[in-house]
Amino acid sequence: MKLTLDSEACMGHGRCYSIAPELFDADDEGHSVLLRPEVPPGQEKQARDAEQSCPENAIALEE
Repeated sequence: MKLTLDSEACMGHGRCYSIAPELFDADDEGHSVLLRPEVPPGQEKQARDAEQSCPENAIALEE
C-alpha cells in the first residue's frame, strides 16, 4: 500500500496529520508533508481514513 500527496492541492486543513501522525506531518505553514510513502503494517486504516478525510483530495492511496 502506497500513499502519494499532492502538495500543491493541500490547503493545510491538518486532518491527515491529526488522523495519521505516523504517516504525515506539517510544514512551517501547516501544510501536510508525507513522512512514509509506504504504509507500514498496522497503519492501513489510518492511511485510508486520512485519504478519505482530505477535503482537497490531495491524498491518494494505492492498494
